[in-house]
Amino acid sequence: MIKDLSHGLRVTPTRDERTRQEFVASLRLHILADMAASMRASYEQRVLPRFQQEHGRSPADGDEVHDAMQDERYFRFYSSIRYNAQEMVFRSVIPVVDRNLEDLNQRARAKPGTAVLNPGLTVPNNVTNIDVHLSPGSYHSEYQSDDVSPGAIYDNSINVFAFNQMGRDIDDIGHSFSNYVRLAFPDFRPKSILDAGCTVGHNTLPWAQTFPDAEVTGIDVSAGLVRYAAARASAFGKPVRFMQMNATQLDFPDASFDLVFSSMFLHELPLKDIRAFFREAHRVLKPGGLFLNMELPPNNKMQAYDRFYLDWDSYYNKEPWYKPFRDQDFPQLCTAAGFPADRFVEAVVPRYTYTPEAEFAARVASGAQFDDRTGRLGEEIEWYAFGAWKQKS
Repeated sequence: MIKDLSHGLRVTPTRDERTRQEFVASLRLHILADMAASMRASYEQRVLPRFQQEHGRSPADGDEVHDAMQDERYFRFYSSIRYNAQEMVFRSVIPVVDRNLEDLNQRARAKPGTAVLNPGLTVPNNVTNIDVHLSPGSYHSEYQSDDVSPGAIYDNSINVFAFNQMGRDIDDIGHSFSNYVRLAFPDFRPKSILDAGCTVGHNTLPWAQTFPDAEVTGIDVSAGLVRYAAARASAFGKPVRFMQMNATQLDFPDASFDLVFSSMFLHELPLKDIRAFFREAHRVLKPGGLFLNMELPPNNKMQAYDRFYLDWDSYYNKEPWYKPFRDQDFPQLCTAAGFPADRFVEAVVPRYTYTPEAEFAARVASGAQFDDRTGRLGEEIEWYAFGAWKQKS
């Protein structure tokens, strides 16, 4: 099931290590496909009728579904298995990275790429105070000089976590939305692109591939991620610059970029930081530039049960800002940062690297259409993004 990463920083598990990772990936697929379907059936067959009998109506939102599910045995079983499988992802990956760490650090130093570090940067509390995604040490902890272990752990753990559903090099999101922009806005050809909260640059490099004439920059607060991202880009032969920087305080002049992008980033931020990032994105965009964020879909676009299902991570996966973000009015977030209300952008697309070009182009042309596949990791997931155009001069 798991395919080896194709770049020069990949690590090769032993047979036993690979077997363990394959088991965890298969378990996660079983949880998010078969067990999730069984949990929905238990809701529809037992929980929903009880709720309707007691209240004379169906649940109004995900909160009411969550409350009603608390006493459902299958929900508790599902949550326990899913939580433990999340921890197992890292237990299957960290020993492999540890065993290869000295060699990984040497490979990264040999082809460092363009990494601009800021030793004086304070890594924000939303990263340091919790083990995000249950990852031990979160994604900033370093254990030796010039350490790339945070990046290696992230890269390889997502490979197991996503059971081969995010592209060969965990880069399908970047390919999907860079090609969405190419097809949806054929007259827009960005020359300067910023990827905020880029982690290991897996969704940054596709922008350089789709728009080869653009200067592409990725930023993250973790020095270990930035080092790894730069060396990874170097291994792919992509001239992308990576910088250690906080997206809420961008160290770029006004009107620096044609496009500001983020992927799976906003739900890791407190609301005050989301609002600060949106203001900064508006500031550094050139007039007529595009702000685009790949994210989980907003709760106001989803049915009550699907809201509950997608909000599971906020309660049980060390992602406390996940639900508060999804509860927001996304157009209002954009207008509050200075973007025109009539220039809001929203997209739902299939995975580009799994979909024929003509089919992908047809879906782009059809506009955003929400269903129970939107944002829900599985073998038929569809990605969601939103943002806005900055007013032209």
